[in-house]
Amino acid sequence: MFLLKRLLGWLAVLLLLAPLLLTLLYRFVPVPVTPLMVIRLFEGEGLHKDWQPASRISNQLKMAVIASEDNKFCRHRGFDWEAFGHVLNEAAEGGRLRGGSTITMQTAKNLYLWPGRSYTRKALEAIYTPMLELLLPKDRILTLYLNIAEFGPGIYGAEAAAQAWFNTSAADLNRHQASLLAAVLPNPRRFSAGAPSSYISQRATAISRRINGLGGWLNCINP
Repeated sequence: MFLLKRLLGWLAVLLLLAPLLLTLLYRFVPVPVTPLMVIRLFEGEGLHKDWQPASRISNQLKMAVIASEDNKFCRHRGFDWEAFGHVLNEAAEGGRLRGGSTITMQTAKNLYLWPGRSYTRKALEAIYTPMLELLLPKDRILTLYLNIAEFGPGIYGAEAAAQAWFNTSAADLNRHQASLLAAVLPNPRRFSAGAPSSYISQRATAISRRINGLGGWLNCINP
Protein backbone atom coordinates (compact mmCIF):
# COMPACT_ATOMS: atom_id res chain seq x y z
CA MET A 1 0.00 0.00 0.00
CA PHE A 2 2.83 2.38 0.84
CA LEU A 3 4.48 1.68 -2.50
CA LEU A 4 1.20 2.29 -4.32
CA LYS A 5 0.72 5.64 -2.58
CA ARG A 6 4.28 6.59 -3.46
CA LEU A 7 3.76 5.69 -7.11
CA LEU A 8 0.50 7.67 -7.20
CA GLY A 9 2.31 10.62 -5.66
CA TRP A 10 5.01 10.57 -8.30
CA LEU A 11 2.36 10.22 -11.00
CA ALA A 12 0.58 13.31 -9.67
CA VAL A 13 3.87 15.22 -9.74
CA LEU A 14 4.50 14.10 -13.31
CA LEU A 15 1.02 14.94 -14.57
CA LEU A 16 0.32 18.12 -12.60
CA LEU A 17 3.39 19.79 -11.18
CA ALA A 18 5.68 19.19 -14.17
CA PRO A 19 3.30 20.86 -16.69
CA LEU A 20 2.80 23.74 -14.27
CA LEU A 21 6.54 24.40 -14.00
CA LEU A 22 7.06 23.92 -17.73
CA THR A 23 4.28 26.38 -18.53
CA LEU A 24 5.99 29.01 -16.39
CA LEU A 25 9.23 28.29 -18.22
CA TYR A 26 7.61 28.38 -21.68
CA ARG A 27 6.39 31.89 -21.01
CA PHE A 28 9.97 32.97 -21.65
CA VAL A 29 11.83 30.20 -23.50
CA PRO A 30 11.13 28.14 -26.65
CA VAL A 31 9.65 24.66 -26.40
CA PRO A 32 12.48 22.22 -27.23
CA VAL A 33 10.31 19.21 -28.11
CA THR A 34 6.80 17.83 -27.55
CA PRO A 35 5.50 14.29 -26.92
CA LEU A 36 4.02 14.17 -30.44
CA MET A 37 7.37 15.08 -32.01
CA VAL A 38 9.10 12.30 -30.11
CA ILE A 39 6.39 9.76 -30.98
CA ARG A 40 6.52 10.62 -34.68
CA LEU A 41 10.31 10.48 -34.62
CA PHE A 42 10.23 6.92 -33.23
CA GLU A 43 7.70 6.08 -35.93
CA GLY A 44 10.34 6.91 -38.51
CA GLU A 45 9.40 10.47 -39.45
CA GLY A 46 11.77 13.41 -39.47
CA LEU A 47 11.75 16.34 -37.09
CA HIS A 48 11.85 19.70 -38.82
CA LYS A 49 11.22 22.75 -36.66
CA ASP A 50 12.64 26.23 -36.26
CA TRP A 51 11.31 28.25 -33.34
CA GLN A 52 10.35 31.82 -34.12
CA PRO A 53 9.22 34.61 -31.76
CA ALA A 54 5.84 36.24 -32.27
CA SER A 55 7.45 39.13 -34.14
CA ARG A 56 8.80 36.70 -36.76
CA ILE A 57 5.46 35.05 -37.52
CA SER A 58 3.21 36.73 -40.06
CA ASN A 59 0.07 38.29 -38.66
CA GLN A 60 -1.63 36.81 -41.70
CA LEU A 61 -1.04 33.34 -40.27
CA LYS A 62 -2.17 34.36 -36.80
CA MET A 63 -5.41 35.74 -38.21
CA ALA A 64 -5.94 32.74 -40.50
CA VAL A 65 -5.53 30.25 -37.67
CA ILE A 66 -7.98 32.12 -35.44
CA ALA A 67 -10.45 32.42 -38.32
CA SER A 68 -10.14 28.72 -39.05
CA GLU A 69 -9.77 27.12 -35.63
CA ASP A 70 -11.16 29.41 -32.94
CA ASN A 71 -12.93 32.67 -33.80
CA LYS A 72 -13.31 33.66 -30.15
CA PHE A 73 -9.72 32.91 -29.13
CA CYS A 74 -9.00 36.48 -28.06
CA ARG A 75 -12.09 36.64 -25.83
CA HIS A 76 -12.63 33.28 -24.15
CA ARG A 77 -10.70 31.89 -21.19
CA GLY A 78 -9.75 28.57 -22.73
CA PHE A 79 -13.15 27.03 -23.45
CA ASP A 80 -15.74 28.19 -25.97
CA TRP A 81 -18.90 26.99 -24.27
CA GLU A 82 -21.17 28.29 -27.02
CA ALA A 83 -19.24 26.28 -29.61
CA PHE A 84 -19.50 23.19 -27.41
CA GLY A 85 -23.25 23.71 -27.25
CA HIS A 86 -23.52 23.83 -31.04
CA VAL A 87 -21.44 20.65 -31.35
CA LEU A 88 -23.67 18.78 -28.89
CA ASN A 89 -26.83 20.02 -30.58
CA GLU A 90 -25.58 18.88 -33.98
CA ALA A 91 -24.70 15.46 -32.56
CA ALA A 92 -28.11 15.17 -30.88
CA GLU A 93 -29.79 15.90 -34.21
CA GLY A 94 -27.90 13.07 -35.88
CA GLY A 95 -25.08 15.11 -37.35
CA ARG A 96 -21.43 14.08 -37.39
CA LEU A 97 -19.70 14.65 -34.05
CA ARG A 98 -17.02 17.24 -34.73
CA GLY A 99 -14.38 18.72 -32.51
CA GLY A 100 -14.95 21.81 -30.41
CA SER A 101 -11.37 22.39 -29.30
CA THR A 102 -10.09 25.91 -28.88
CA ILE A 103 -6.55 26.98 -29.76
CA THR A 104 -5.69 26.94 -26.04
CA MET A 105 -6.97 23.37 -25.73
CA GLN A 106 -4.97 22.30 -28.76
CA THR A 107 -1.88 24.01 -27.37
CA ALA A 108 -2.28 22.16 -24.07
CA LYS A 109 -2.67 18.87 -25.90
CA ASN A 110 0.30 19.47 -28.19
CA LEU A 111 2.55 20.61 -25.34
CA TYR A 112 1.95 17.84 -22.84
CA LEU A 113 -0.17 15.00 -24.17
CA TRP A 114 -0.18 12.20 -26.69
CA PRO A 115 -2.19 11.78 -29.90
CA GLY A 116 -5.37 9.75 -29.92
CA ARG A 117 -8.63 9.87 -28.03
CA SER A 118 -9.23 8.74 -24.45
CA TYR A 119 -11.08 10.00 -21.39
CA THR A 120 -7.79 10.30 -19.53
CA ARG A 121 -6.27 12.55 -22.17
CA LYS A 122 -9.37 14.73 -22.37
CA ALA A 123 -9.46 15.07 -18.58
CA LEU A 124 -5.84 16.19 -18.48
CA GLU A 125 -6.46 18.57 -21.37
CA ALA A 126 -9.33 20.09 -19.37
CA ILE A 127 -6.91 20.68 -16.48
CA TYR A 128 -4.05 22.07 -18.53
CA THR A 129 -6.19 24.45 -20.60
CA PRO A 130 -7.17 26.89 -17.80
CA MET A 131 -3.63 26.59 -16.47
CA LEU A 132 -2.27 27.98 -19.75
CA GLU A 133 -4.85 30.77 -19.75
CA LEU A 134 -3.98 31.69 -16.16
CA LEU A 135 -0.21 31.71 -16.59
CA LEU A 136 0.28 32.93 -20.16
CA PRO A 137 -0.93 35.94 -22.15
CA LYS A 138 -2.96 35.24 -25.26
CA ASP A 139 -0.20 36.21 -27.68
CA ARG A 140 2.18 33.74 -25.99
CA ILE A 141 -0.35 30.90 -26.23
CA LEU A 142 -0.75 31.62 -29.93
CA THR A 143 3.03 31.79 -30.39
CA LEU A 144 3.43 28.42 -28.68
CA TYR A 145 0.72 26.90 -30.84
CA LEU A 146 2.17 28.19 -34.09
CA ASN A 147 5.61 26.88 -33.20
CA ILE A 148 4.62 23.34 -32.24
CA ALA A 149 1.58 22.55 -34.40
CA GLU A 150 1.99 19.72 -36.88
CA PHE A 151 1.74 21.02 -40.47
CA GLY A 152 2.74 17.79 -42.20
CA PRO A 153 4.68 14.57 -41.59
CA GLY A 154 7.77 15.62 -39.62
CA ILE A 155 6.99 19.33 -40.07
CA TYR A 156 6.30 21.34 -36.92
CA GLY A 157 5.71 25.04 -36.54
CA ALA A 158 5.12 27.94 -38.88
CA GLU A 159 8.75 28.43 -39.94
CA ALA A 160 9.34 24.83 -40.97
CA ALA A 161 5.99 24.77 -42.76
CA ALA A 162 6.64 28.02 -44.61
CA GLN A 163 10.03 26.77 -45.76
CA ALA A 164 8.79 23.31 -46.72
CA TRP A 165 5.66 24.30 -48.61
CA PHE A 166 6.34 27.82 -49.92
CA ASN A 167 10.11 28.31 -49.79
CA THR A 168 9.69 31.40 -47.64
CA SER A 169 9.82 32.35 -43.97
CA ALA A 170 7.03 32.45 -41.42
CA ALA A 171 7.46 36.22 -41.27
CA ASP A 172 6.80 36.60 -45.00
CA LEU A 173 3.72 34.42 -45.42
CA ASN A 174 1.01 36.19 -47.38
CA ARG A 175 -2.76 35.87 -46.86
CA HIS A 176 -3.18 33.02 -49.36
CA GLN A 177 -0.26 30.97 -48.03
CA ALA A 178 -1.36 31.53 -44.44
CA SER A 179 -4.91 30.43 -45.25
CA LEU A 180 -3.63 27.24 -46.88
CA LEU A 181 -1.59 26.40 -43.78
CA ALA A 182 -4.58 27.04 -41.53
CA ALA A 183 -6.78 24.94 -43.80
CA VAL A 184 -4.71 21.78 -43.31
CA LEU A 185 -4.40 22.02 -39.51
CA PRO A 186 -7.37 19.74 -38.75
CA ASN A 187 -5.62 16.91 -40.63
CA PRO A 188 -2.06 17.83 -41.66
CA ARG A 189 -1.13 14.22 -42.33
CA ARG A 190 -3.84 13.81 -44.94
CA PHE A 191 -3.76 17.20 -46.64
CA SER A 192 -0.88 19.30 -47.96
CA ALA A 193 -0.64 23.08 -48.04
CA GLY A 194 2.00 22.85 -50.76
CA ALA A 195 -0.12 20.68 -53.06
CA PRO A 196 -3.66 21.58 -51.98
CA SER A 197 -6.64 19.53 -53.07
CA SER A 198 -9.73 21.30 -54.33
CA TYR A 199 -11.23 20.89 -50.85
CA ILE A 200 -8.26 22.59 -49.17
CA SER A 201 -8.22 25.37 -51.77
CA GLN A 202 -11.90 26.07 -51.16
CA ARG A 203 -11.40 25.92 -47.41
CA ALA A 204 -8.47 28.35 -47.64
CA THR A 205 -10.58 30.78 -49.67
CA ALA A 206 -13.31 30.64 -47.04
CA ILE A 207 -10.77 31.25 -44.26
CA SER A 208 -9.35 34.25 -46.12
CA ARG A 209 -12.80 35.77 -46.47
CA ARG A 210 -13.65 35.05 -42.84
CA ILE A 211 -10.65 37.05 -41.64
CA ASN A 212 -12.20 40.22 -43.05
CA GLY A 213 -15.28 39.80 -40.87
CA LEU A 214 -13.53 39.18 -37.55
CA GLY A 215 -12.56 42.79 -36.83
CA GLY A 216 -12.31 43.31 -33.07
CA TRP A 217 -12.22 39.55 -32.48
CA LEU A 218 -8.53 39.74 -33.43
CA ASN A 219 -7.53 42.35 -30.82
CA CYS A 220 -5.12 40.03 -28.98
CA ILE A 221 -2.77 39.90 -31.98
CA ASN A 222 0.11 42.30 -31.58
CA PRO A 223 0.47 44.64 -34.59
